[in-house]
Amino acid sequence: MSQKKNVLILCTGNSCRSIMAEAILNTYLGECVSAQSSGVSASGKVNPNAQALLASKGEWREVYHSKVIETVLDREYDLIITVCDNAKETCPLFPNAVKTIHVGFDDPSGKAVEEYETTYNLIKKELLPVVKSELC
Repeated sequence: MSQKKNVLILCTGNSCRSIMAEAILNTYLGECVSAQSSGVSASGKVNPNAQALLASKGEWREVYHSKVIETVLDREYDLIITVCDNAKETCPLFPNAVKTIHVGFDDPSGKAVEEYETTYNLIKKELLPVVKSELC
C-alpha cells in the first residue's frame, strides 16, 4: 500500500468548516489521505455545533482541535485546500506544498443549527470528489 497523502484544510478560525472537512476526509478517504486542518488566525476552540454534528455521525475524534498555522507550516503536504475566501487571500506560502486549491463554503457559525448540516453535506458533496480525483 502506498503512503497516505497529506492534506491540509485551511480556514480563518479553524473552528467549524475546516474541522468538518478534516473529519469528512479522514472518514471517507482515510485509506489514501491523512487530513489536518488549521486556521490563518485560529480561534483556539472547535465550534460546539460542528463538534456535536460530527459526533452524531460517528466522525468526531478527540485529536481534532483548532490549530494555529505555525504548528503545521513545516510539514509536507500533497494538497492544501482553502475553504473560506479569507483563508484563500491570506494563505501563507507553504514551501513544501505541491498544490493549493480553493473550494469555498459559507460559514454556519452563529446561524441555525440546521445550517451546520447543510455545510457538512456541501463539503461532503463538493470537496470529497475533488480530493479523491486529485489524490486517490
